[in-house]
Amino acid sequence: MIKGLEHLSYEELLEKFKALLKTNGLKYTAQREAILRTLFDNQDHFTPENLYLLVKKNYPDLNTGITTVYRTLNLLEENNIATSISFGSQGKKFELGNKPHHDHLICEKCGAIVEFEDEQIEKLQNKIAKMHDFKLTNHLMQLYGICKQCQNS
Repeated sequence: MIKGLEHLSYEELLEKFKALLKTNGLKYTAQREAILRTLFDNQDHFTPENLYLLVKKNYPDLNTGITTVYRTLNLLEENNIATSISFGSQGKKFELGNKPHHDHLICEKCGAIVEFEDEQIEKLQNKIAKMHDFKLTNHLMQLYGICKQCQNS
């Protein structure tokens, strides 16, 4: 979760997005809004290509290009509205930063992502930070392995 986004309605998020576009000298377009709306409505992890296909499916009358998807995702990430998980040469998967804080289990074979929350892990991280006189402001935990489905195949 990105602080300040967790309780925003779509309309509030859209206003924040419009202000961000204006600040960056970019025009508000229906295509950019369709990208934001798709991220908001689906609460999943998307490659830019998967997001592009979903936007094209849900908004067939909009002429949305893959370049617009990439640029919009990068703008959202640079401004802490979206986060990404890097898969090296396979690229990134993005999600909107409006969910409660969570960590990720990532399958190295199929790329499946499992979100989880664990209070003990959170407490331990705070304890470790305190032991080192470190003020913890945020963190991202990604655990890599092989999911059950891939283990069985």
